[in-house]
Amino acid sequence: MLRILDARTGEPVDAALSRHGLVRVHARPPGSGITGLRVLLVADVLVRALEIGGNTVWATLTSAPDPAASRGGAGLRAHAAELGIRPFEDHRDTEEGPTAAWTVDVVAQGAATTDGPRVEVAPVDSGSAPVPGDPTALRLALLARRRDLPLSLDAGVLAEAEDTLGRWRAAVAGWAARPSRPVPEDVRLRLRAAWEGDLDVPAVLDVLRSVEDSDIPEGARFETYAYADRLLGLELTREIGAAL
Repeated sequence: MLRILDARTGEPVDAALSRHGLVRVHARPPGSGITGLRVLLVADVLVRALEIGGNTVWATLTSAPDPAASRGGAGLRAHAAELGIRPFEDHRDTEEGPTAAWTVDVVAQGAATTDGPRVEVAPVDSGSAPVPGDPTALRLALLARRRDLPLSLDAGVLAEAEDTLGRWRAAVAGWAARPSRPVPEDVRLRLRAAWEGDLDVPAVLDVLRSVEDSDIPEGARFETYAYADRLLGLELTREIGAAL
């Protein structure tokens, strides 16, 4: 079962009270900037991990005022959609909704105190970094560093993410043409240990890197990447059939 580090206490707790129970994941981005986007992305990955584990998830959002959206520009929700972040339902703590026995808040570091377990997300400094041509590269760049560590997004970081994404998609498209093989059990266990151990996405990416040039059959490498992408949301199978 997925366990997360509760930022209130520094102790690990179960992300759900039961394997199939309803869990509310409540994102509290501090604004429409890149740090707010990182908070929402971490919440999105947490929702994915819980759903893979068999839980039903109610994904909600309480956000700070979004000046860009109010001026008719691209606000937080628009940027989130570009990164493949699923829609979160606007919901205030005083409003009624489904009865969830367990709520996990996803907040920026230094945010106001919350009652239940909370996942804290460190700030992002994007400076004048160029916007990547594929928004999913930004998703990968944000996921590649532990969520509790500050992230500096510069041209080099984004270029590396774009290169990795392109290489992996091309590899997956090639592996897809080979006979299918199941995900090796030891690899599956390493992936699950990574994301069920405090949602360690960088460790999941490390597993994929180790598989990329391994002697694992290509069909099994394809299934491994497709399986991990249920959590990562990087559209790693997007290039399959593109050259046909």
